Amino acid sequence: MNGFRVTVPASTANLGPGFDALGMALGRYDVVEVRVADSGLKVEVTDAGAGGVEDVPTDETHLVVRAVRRACAHLGAEVPGLHLRCANAIPHARGLGSSAAAVVSGIAAGYALAGRPLDGDALQLAAEFEGHADNAAASLLGGLVIAWAEGDRFHAERLTPSAEIRPVLAIPPTRSSTEATRGLLPAEVPLADAAHNAGRAALAVRALTERPELLLAATEDRLHQEYRAPAYPASAALVRTLRAHGVPATISGAGPTVLALTTTGILPSAVDVSGFDVAELVVDTAGVQVAAL
Repeated sequence: MNGFRVTVPASTANLGPGFDALGMALGRYDVVEVRVADSGLKVEVTDAGAGGVEDVPTDETHLVVRAVRRACAHLGAEVPGLHLRCANAIPHARGLGSSAAAVVSGIAAGYALAGRPLDGDALQLAAEFEGHADNAAASLLGGLVIAWAEGDRFHAERLTPSAEIRPVLAIPPTRSSTEATRGLLPAEVPLADAAHNAGRAALAVRALTERPELLLAATEDRLHQEYRAPAYPASAALVRTLRAHGVPATISGAGPTVLALTTTGILPSAVDVSGFDVAELVVDTAGVQVAAL
């Protein structure tokens, strides 16, 4: 058998006002080993810090398997059988892009098995799984990304985030469903709120790349976080408390993880974070990496 080891970073999306548009890769990684077999499918899943893998399928419905199959079909590659070993370190259903990371790892593995370098279609294939490209683009490209769609075609532009940014995550034990939290969003929002978010999202790009001292203002959101707050009241309360202490804090993706975009790597001692797993992570700048086994 021949195969590849794929290392893929976690991601955080929205970054406050950039709903479905801004994403950033984080230094926590899933590692997937993919080997070609003569026939059949074998999926081994281990928990390297993801908070439980008891609900992860080990058949053709596994996201990595589906993504490998999708990429190989797109590239016309024949894969008679697969053997996957997945070491999950990205917490599931916490707003850290675990699903996008699984898809990106599968797409990257499919390209490798086909003997092809990643190209512009890789983002398209990955983003089609979730219907938006912010998390997938961050895991694929690393760094800070701006994602958008034109019709049914997904695009992303990679930017280099400021080296001063030291993200701190507060990860609760509870999980959150992206589908459920999207169901809390209104079909329409006030024009003033939409205009506010447009300005803050533009400011966020400047703050995240060159002016981190502007992050408190740049991460202020009126479009989605308060509407979703009932789904994770403890996380929403922590965001408000951190911001009251001058920390640029947001909900990471669909939550319930809290993202603090600090320049110190620490949270104020006066803020109670009991019940949360607090971790400082680096910003990943490499994106998905593939190596031969």
